Amino acid sequence: MIEQPPPGHHRPVAYKNERFLDSPDARALRILSEFLEPFSHFRRERIRDTVVFFGSARIEEKDSLGRYYREARTLARMVTEWSDQLKDPNRRFVVCTGGGPGIMEAGNRGAQDANGKTVGLNIGLPFEQYPNPYITPELSFQFHYFFMRKFWFAYLAKAVVFFPGGFGTLDEMMEVLTLVQTQKMNKRLIILLYGTEFWKEVINFEALVRHGTISASDMDLFQFADDPETALQLLQEGLTKYYLRPEAPLPGPQKAEPDL
Repeated sequence: MIEQPPPGHHRPVAYKNERFLDSPDARALRILSEFLEPFSHFRRERIRDTVVFFGSARIEEKDSLGRYYREARTLARMVTEWSDQLKDPNRRFVVCTGGGPGIMEAGNRGAQDANGKTVGLNIGLPFEQYPNPYITPELSFQFHYFFMRKFWFAYLAKAVVFFPGGFGTLDEMMEVLTLVQTQKMNKRLIILLYGTEFWKEVINFEALVRHGTISASDMDLFQFADDPETALQLLQEGLTKYYLRPEAPLPGPQKAEPDL
């Protein structure tokens, strides 16, 4: 039996019905909103592409791994200063993070140090994750669905820098490497692992090659850096070669990247 509203009561239209929007039946609408809202903001702010900083939410500026916080902040400032010098009507290579504390905060903070726009793609978690105060307000987003947040990390990224981190950072790293390895990203993506000693202790890439679970050529998918100056140089070289002054197209059929 169809539920009837009480006399004199008018049911709200569906897109204003909060009870419906919060229901399982409207899940597709909630997912779509996490695509459309960032899309509209990126287009309005002329954000064409990003450099994504990944890393632990637990690393603070003055703890035992504090050098990574400070160096992430420095690198983000240097990237922003460089990108702001490019003659382009759009904002290029904008620093983007997961929007939380630790390395994410350092990335947004460094970009703000250079008076640049900076993106934060936050997500609600039981602990650790809350928006840091250095994100550009109109580019601060809150996600419920992990996969939509991951989409926006990957969609705009032209480069990613992985600072030391835990499960979340490892998850993002392996997903990015897999997408690039399997050529599911139709673009060149510069991948830097920041902190050679940390990453070579945590992941034995050479063992993966030795056991035949990855190819030796897969080691060319990423580079290591141990200081902001080297990282900036690698980013500048890669971004210039593939995007500012592209030397050669990607192999295979090409698909134009949608403009925001």
